[in-house]
Amino acid sequence: MFETLVQLVKDHAGDAIINNPAIPNEKNDEAIQHASKSIVSGLQGELASGNAKDIISLLTGKSGIGQNPAVAKISGDVASGLAEKFGLNSSQAAGMVASLLPGVLGSLVNKTNDPNDKSIDLGGIFSSLTGGKSSGIDFGKMLDKDGDGSSMDDLAGMLSGGAKDAMKGQLGDMLGGLFGKK
Repeated sequence: MFETLVQLVKDHAGDAIINNPAIPNEKNDEAIQHASKSIVSGLQGELASGNAKDIISLLTGKSGIGQNPAVAKISGDVASGLAEKFGLNSSQAAGMVASLLPGVLGSLVNKTNDPNDKSIDLGGIFSSLTGGKSSGIDFGKMLDKDGDGSSMDDLAGMLSGGAKDAMKGQLGDMLGGLFGKK
């Protein structure tokens, strides 16, 4: 997953990093790597904090990137890391992240939900974010309640309205167990 994320950051780094005078050209690759690692670290932190619902809602496209509480936290973490690493002031770093993160996460969501793109899927993302602790879990079988071969619609249904208890009782407990929470 990390390689895919780095490529997405590169794809969206134009004005945010590459054409940004606050980042010297010789530091562009380092800034891309740092932003990528910060995004992954932010996603891992949100999962470890018990915010799997927000991450799943983001990755399935059920919540807009700008409305997702996890994205706000990740944005702040990425901005603060870039500011510290590259000597940026907080508004420069926040501007970079505001320009970069929506495109990167939007592309990640699109790739995750594209049945024709086998490069990344929900199970692979969770396996990567949990250090392999969720590897072997077939998210498709576990979540494909209606048997149509797609877990995304079922997962999205679990996240909406009155299905909050189903989420908490099934996937939430499983992910909580991965991080030692019940």
